[in-house]
Amino acid sequence: MPLRYHPMPQLTAALARRALAQFGSPERAAGVSRFFKTGRGEYGEGDVFIGCTVPECRLVAKEFRALPLAEVEKLIISRVHEERAVGLFILVAQFERAPDKRIFQLYRKRMAYVNNWDLVDLSAPQIVGGWLADKPRGVLDTLAKSKVLWYRRIAMVATFYFIRRGESKDAIRIAEALVDDEQDLIHKAVGWMLREVEKRASAEALNAFLLRHAATMPRTMLRYAIERLTPAEKKMWMKKAEEALNRRAARKRSPQSPAG
Repeated sequence: MPLRYHPMPQLTAALARRALAQFGSPERAAGVSRFFKTGRGEYGEGDVFIGCTVPECRLVAKEFRALPLAEVEKLIISRVHEERAVGLFILVAQFERAPDKRIFQLYRKRMAYVNNWDLVDLSAPQIVGGWLADKPRGVLDTLAKSKVLWYRRIAMVATFYFIRRGESKDAIRIAEALVDDEQDLIHKAVGWMLREVEKRASAEALNAFLLRHAATMPRTMLRYAIERLTPAEKKMWMKKAEEALNRRAARKRSPQSPAG
């Protein structure tokens, strides 16, 4: 569907919102609201959707890729999920053209609005990973310790930038920090990055990690991590996890020794 509204020379967040609104669908909005868990007590509680698809958000972002940073910020802090997505798509495009410190600073300043897994995944590798490529990476360790679920996911997914370049050290370090995390979305992110480590950087690094943690790491994390391994290797690692689980269950069932 072509845009019916063509941006004027003076690009603004308001014009971008108007262009995006053309694609809104109340029916789709209801479906994606359920998909992104916006109900009370769920991880996306209170998020607002207007029912635009990712390709539609990308199309609007492309049309407004020259939007000034101050206007991009207005999109990023919107209560509407798709407007935040468009703002982040624009920010990524601008950063990839010219890795400006101001873009990274804006991302850090408004990180609280990068508050669902899709928003993290579309932006953290390029902006956080990209900015840290030639710099100390301690900010990842700080984010990994955060109480905020999305900051921890940013820390993990940002390492994808390094993994794509054949580096595994940072991904393994952050995975170690998050291996006992209680949140399923962190289990999936860690497992995903471990799988990418094996695929793009170092099968040996994944194997070493599994030797240390396969017996105790969350099952979802393990399944994601070993997805590309051979059936025999998958069976071996899952068996180790199952045996460890059985041993822990047996210890809980066994009566305590009487006091001497």
